[in-house]
Amino acid sequence: MSLAELRGAGARMAPHWVVPAADAPAPVEPSRIHGVVVPPDSARLIASTASEYGA
Repeated sequence: MSLAELRGAGARMAPHWVVPAADAPAPVEPSRIHGVVVPPDSARLIASTASEYGA
């Protein structure tokens, strides 16, 4: 089977695949989050990317 044939077979089967609807997790208030520790080096790494990723 060639790649083109495989892609065609996938395209024909796609309408038969059912994707269940996923419930989005409920937001958690920041005051309820306890015990999360971020090492200083990791925090600095993330902070240094803020200008690149718009944070």
